[in-house]
Amino acid sequence: MIEDVFRFSDDIGPAKILHVYNPALGLRGIVVVDNIAAGPAIGGTRMEPDVTLEECVRLARAMTLKNAASGLPHGGAKSVIFGDPAMPVEQKEQLIRAFAQAIRNVESYIPGPDMGTNEQAMAWIKDEIGRSVGLPRQIGGIPLDEIGATGYGLAVAAEVAQDYCELRLRGARIVVQGFGSVGMHVVQFLSERGATLVGASDSRSAIVNPDGLDVAALIEHKCDRKPVGAFDGGNPLDGNDVIGVPCDIWIPAARPDIINENNVDRLDCKVVLQGANIPATPGAEAILHKNGVLVVPDFIANSGGVICGSIEYHGGTQSAALLAIEEKVHVNTHRMLRAAAENRITPRAAAMEMAETSLRKAMSWQRWHRAG
Repeated sequence: MIEDVFRFSDDIGPAKILHVYNPALGLRGIVVVDNIAAGPAIGGTRMEPDVTLEECVRLARAMTLKNAASGLPHGGAKSVIFGDPAMPVEQKEQLIRAFAQAIRNVESYIPGPDMGTNEQAMAWIKDEIGRSVGLPRQIGGIPLDEIGATGYGLAVAAEVAQDYCELRLRGARIVVQGFGSVGMHVVQFLSERGATLVGASDSRSAIVNPDGLDVAALIEHKCDRKPVGAFDGGNPLDGNDVIGVPCDIWIPAARPDIINENNVDRLDCKVVLQGANIPATPGAEAILHKNGVLVVPDFIANSGGVICGSIEYHGGTQSAALLAIEEKVHVNTHRMLRAAAENRITPRAAAMEMAETSLRKAMSWQRWHRAG
């Protein structure tokens, strides 16, 4: 176990890794606080049955880079509670409250919503330990899922990407892998800009219609907890086959490493707009770049959620959050893509340089022994 931890570490982090275990409640979890040079770490609390320590560490690092690139006064972290997010709500509340109690003293970590958790879960955590973001509006939060903060930022990044590839949003065909909170909102924002949804998937199935899917009807269908493959308005597909649907913008918005060396050649698109964190392996991204596909990396494109969370944490308003998302994502996407073009490097390499420059400057002011 110790060897595994050191295998994931470098001079940036992690600052702390905590394993949570309560056999009486069936609670198992992991918290990774990656870096706190810029301030207390914000990162989502994910509920899934099969997240590994390595995945959690990688997700925490993505949050560190995201917060640094966005100039937020926060480091990065990630946590996971092992379990089925569709469990009965009473059982879910018990687990999440127990998890919150277990991390009470990890004051450098501020939880936020993630896959399998939502504003209600953050309210339970806030009730237990007094800190979380993405809270319901009724208790002073800016509900990330309700306003679609991450999806809004993705749409802003897509607008900027038009200047760096042969693409115009009006008439662009989009496919979303992971038609959940992020996926639904980015589709909504892009359709308002003239794009057409031609394919979508969830964890159970997929749907395709080259002539376009009715976005409002599909969102209503999904909100009724029905699989997208059962939507009357397209042809059902196996969920994995959505990667091969021809489009202009392909948006991964679910689990890590969905795009990998084994399936990357099936993609038929101009732009990969990363709505999920670490949705592609490094090897797959290298292949996409070689093939002329523009990849807009996760910690630049999908930073809207954490920007909103930071604004909320510091007492800002919803309108201030939306303005900050538009400004930061717009500026960072331009900076990254311009640097990539000028220096003939991948967008991710340009983004990493931006984020690490900011992060290491913050680290230069930090006492060497400061821990998470």
